[in-house]
Amino acid sequence: MTIDLSADPIALTAALVDIPSVSLGEKAIADVVERALREQTSGFEVVRRGNVVLARTNRGLPTRVVLAGHLDTVPIADNVPSRFDEDEDGQEVLHGCGTVDMKSGDAVFLHLAATVADPVHDLTLIFYDGEEIAEEHNGLGHIERDLPEWLDGDLAILGEPSGGWIEAGCQGTLRARLATKGVRAHSARAWMGDNAIHRLAPVLQRLADYRPRQVDIDGCVYREGLSATRLSAGVAGNVIPDAAELEVNFRFAPDRTIDQAIAHVREVFDGLDLTIDVVDSAPGALPGLTAPAAADLIASVNGHGGGGVRAKYGWTDVSRFAARGIPAVNFGPGDPNLAHKRDEHVPTAQITAVAAMLRDYLTGKA
Repeated sequence: MTIDLSADPIALTAALVDIPSVSLGEKAIADVVERALREQTSGFEVVRRGNVVLARTNRGLPTRVVLAGHLDTVPIADNVPSRFDEDEDGQEVLHGCGTVDMKSGDAVFLHLAATVADPVHDLTLIFYDGEEIAEEHNGLGHIERDLPEWLDGDLAILGEPSGGWIEAGCQGTLRARLATKGVRAHSARAWMGDNAIHRLAPVLQRLADYRPRQVDIDGCVYREGLSATRLSAGVAGNVIPDAAELEVNFRFAPDRTIDQAIAHVREVFDGLDLTIDVVDSAPGALPGLTAPAAADLIASVNGHGGGGVRAKYGWTDVSRFAARGIPAVNFGPGDPNLAHKRDEHVPTAQITAVAAMLRDYLTGKA
């Protein structure tokens, strides 16, 4: 199969959606993207690493912009091949797995690589696999480890769905397991035991009383959250349990480090009789909107009447760039609330608008 990078990015999105690429099955789409970049673009060094496709220019321009997007999707839910339809307002929409997350963003990047003849920035493109599943499979993480120079730049733009808004930075995330101990007994003689589930009562009360911060960074308001997400306890219906575990998830603003986030969680539950073990964590990303390259992108979006700038709720791969001191934003077509849904769809006008905003940015017309 071949794709036409010079075609309208709407048609290009549909073509990408029609190539199934569920996580761990990205070889076919990576083959197509690699071949298209080699045959339909000029001035790019193209490298294939597993199912990651890398391309970059080396024109000696003063700044470099990284455009990165994942090629994989969640499992297909009877929503491939793609199809066009109209919404209740009569606007054209494109349905299909990955239309939002994030083949429309990939299509915009590929189209611009083939059609922007004189960019004012050197460009790096990274199309990677394994984003929708466990961290160990994330292709961008593999490139960060093995070819870190490919992540270097003055601004990184992740094509994650943002509805045409610039969603700056991202929250950090931390999961911790809170465990209580008791004494097992027959439930008919409950007084002879010590119920480990009951010992979680003050933990749940502290969570119910918790008041999260709202933090304004570069005009972006990040809302934190500390929530119970999983409970494990009990061995039988007639046994007083001697152990219970509660998993909590802390989504924290990017002005906290992971160590500070861990310290905060421990502080919230200080004085309670339990153990706290951190299961996993990932740092947030500061918005970095004061960087010149980021300011120019904002000007382009504003000039086209785009959505503006807001904080990114959730964790994305912008964190990898921010950890390297590179400003990074999420910017792409599609409503993130529709990602992974059976009726996933994107307004085609949004694809056109994002492509126009990025074209002006890359050509210095912002």
